[in-house]
Amino acid sequence: MTGGRRPPAHRPAVAVLGATGCVGRAVTAAFERAGRPVLGVARRPPPDPAGRRFHPLDLAAVDAAGLAELLAAAGVGTVVNAAGGWVTGPAENERAHVRLVENVLDACARLPDPVRLVQLGTVHEYGPLPAGTAADETLVPRPESVYARTKLAGAEAVLRAARAGAVDGVVLRVVNLCGPDVSAAGFLGAAVRRLRAATPDRPAELTVADARRDFLDVRDLAAAVVAAAAAPVTGQVVNVGRGEAVPLSHLLDLLIAAAAPPPGAVRLRTAPVDSRGGDWTLADIGRAARLLGWRPEVDLPTSIKDMWDASRADHPVEHA
Repeated sequence: MTGGRRPPAHRPAVAVLGATGCVGRAVTAAFERAGRPVLGVARRPPPDPAGRRFHPLDLAAVDAAGLAELLAAAGVGTVVNAAGGWVTGPAENERAHVRLVENVLDACARLPDPVRLVQLGTVHEYGPLPAGTAADETLVPRPESVYARTKLAGAEAVLRAARAGAVDGVVLRVVNLCGPDVSAAGFLGAAVRRLRAATPDRPAELTVADARRDFLDVRDLAAAVVAAAAAPVTGQVVNVGRGEAVPLSHLLDLLIAAAAPPPGAVRLRTAPVDSRGGDWTLADIGRAARLLGWRPEVDLPTSIKDMWDASRADHPVEHA
């Protein structure tokens, strides 16, 4: 269904949930550049709020009425759920990806005017893909990991609420991320951390897997979120990625070139790499182009170089 109800003009603010994470920071910066006031919400305040509006809140435990009051007082017309992430254990995944979404939906339903909700999901909701295939939005999800199953449950809750008219919601299914400040819990983030500590006496050991995955710069994701916030698309899933399955070995080559370590500071070995989504990920991004008018712009060499530069202590690269 398209043509969802838009929030009225007197509530233009954006609430970014999970505002202190890598994605939340990039999304916040993108909305600020677009001239939208932003309310950041997360469990812990940022180390440097830089004059931004921020409210510390545990969204998985919050009373929905209290959250609704906070959103109304801030004049929020758009909510972006960038909270959650790589957590361990069934209970913590349920808390971060299901209970939190239910609380947000309950709060949005209490507001007097329809709220635009952009839910950030994951390509892993589709489940493992056969090599050589691209997941489009018509594919029936068959997630296998607890992370992917709970992310799918949260996404489906948003879609049900949107189709019932309780919220003006859309789900973005996002591929693996690269770029400035990407989490150290991911493949590339962990490699950056090891390379930063590497010396010829204590070399970084990096594992190269025979795998291909779709990687997107976090700043391109932020641009897609801004586009989705304004697009007349409700109750649908939209894939967001580069639409390319890139060998992990190529990504490591780009990272090592950016790091330029001294001779002997890196040791490469070939072995399987633990993955929450299989050795092949590839998103069909045609719907994003058609409905959001969005396409990725940051090439992978630039993204990987900026990711490395952003890991320096003086942090010379913008979040977005």
